[in-house]
Amino acid sequence: MENRRLFISDISASSRRVLLKGRIDRVVQTGGPTIFFLSDGTGNLALKGFIKPGERAFPEILEGMSVQASIEIGEFKGELEGEIKSIKELNEREVDELRASMREIEIKRAKVKDIEFLVKNEILDKLKPRIIKAAEEIRLAIIQNRPIIIRHHNDCDGYSSGFALERAIVPLIIKQHNSEKAPWEFFQRAPCQAPFYELEDSIRDTANSLRNVAKFSNKMPLIIICDNGSCEEDLMAIKQGRIHGSDFIVVDHHGFDQDVISEQVLAHINPFLVGESGSLISAGMLCVELARFINENVENILQIAAMSGYSDRIDIANKETMEKYLALAIAEGYSKELLSDIGLVIEFVSSKVRFMEVREYVEVVFGQPRNKQKELVSLLAPYIKELDKKGLAIGKAGAIQEKLGSVTLQTIEIEKSFPGFGFFPKPGRAVSLIHENYLQETGTKALITAGIMNTAITLRATNEANFSLHELKKYIYQKVPNAFIEGGGHKNAGSITFLPCKKDEVVDCLHEFILGRTNK
Repeated sequence: MENRRLFISDISASSRRVLLKGRIDRVVQTGGPTIFFLSDGTGNLALKGFIKPGERAFPEILEGMSVQASIEIGEFKGELEGEIKSIKELNEREVDELRASMREIEIKRAKVKDIEFLVKNEILDKLKPRIIKAAEEIRLAIIQNRPIIIRHHNDCDGYSSGFALERAIVPLIIKQHNSEKAPWEFFQRAPCQAPFYELEDSIRDTANSLRNVAKFSNKMPLIIICDNGSCEEDLMAIKQGRIHGSDFIVVDHHGFDQDVISEQVLAHINPFLVGESGSLISAGMLCVELARFINENVENILQIAAMSGYSDRIDIANKETMEKYLALAIAEGYSKELLSDIGLVIEFVSSKVRFMEVREYVEVVFGQPRNKQKELVSLLAPYIKELDKKGLAIGKAGAIQEKLGSVTLQTIEIEKSFPGFGFFPKPGRAVSLIHENYLQETGTKALITAGIMNTAITLRATNEANFSLHELKKYIYQKVPNAFIEGGGHKNAGSITFLPCKKDEVVDCLHEFILGRTNK
């Protein structure tokens, strides 16, 4: 039978005896055949060599070799594979030709179409070159069989960001490896333990990846940080990962004092990099748009942009963009109320699963399948709303208001007022509930609400309060340098951390800072 030279992407179940050229990325010895994983730039295919059970077939063929193989196409558990009839290493000239061919194919496959965004938005237009760059790097990582890790903030916007990218990336991984199981080896998504990519998370990701390199001949991963990643607190963790061969992409909308991240990553998407504010667009919106560039056939993400936007209160500063994304969600069958309920469930679930991956559970919450999502939301949303009511009542009972010039400062001692670990709403959400309730009940315009803990303060402020979290950090650092102040967020919403012994001094600085800005 005559062998036809084919690329892996051209192979189908109807193919019979074919000739392939490619690189052996991995060799796995099973209790039966020897499995050779072949890549040719268009995809990957598992090739089986068999002598007798457990014996290494073709021992002269090693990982990293460029080979020519005559194979017979078959199926195993619904997935295509090749049975090796003959296999040999390519000569030096053929190796050079193959490498050049594969590189050309990979670059061409990684290119993205210059499509329109879902909505007309100046921030997106300014960020488009960065979005295209990120999409092409992600596609190239998939094509080159690099594992992808998504790390995101542990809230609704963070989960929305990570899930939107997951919906785009996972189908491409399945297609690349001709296997429904491939995403379990080549994809991971998990929330960060802190509101930044912490060194602890980086070391854990690196250690797991190095183990997979040693055990399975995997490559070091591309790590995508969503709704986090732009601040100085992220720098050490990113540098640590790069030492071991990981690469990074950051998609964020939080402000920073200085851009120390862009030179460390393959792509950095953040509105502050193009002179815009992160309060005008959510990370979830950015990731939905990025997902469409990664995979033009991505499904079930149009509603995510609006949901993430409402969860991060983008409607306050950018009503026009929110209404455009909401219209897309409504067309998908999601009302504003339903989006709010789903976002509420995500906030609750994130507080319970904490830093587990829980991929399948999150898929249900985001509508995979839609009928189960509705059942889950219908069950949990009323229950969570009652928890919110209880949390608000507790917060109101413990909140203290004082006038500082033209600004009202509302404070609550979180650890004295609320039950301990595991209580919902979490401190950040509780502070938001208390803040918004006081605005509604009193009509106050210039309001700052501070949830005070032994080592942290969570803050919410109105525009009329003339507040700036970033300026507050600088002020406290100057006044109490040995408090070792850290933290971040948006101009009017975020948190700071400090040493517990400096709590009183930090709280005093907060008062001084507010008073000093009331007449500005």
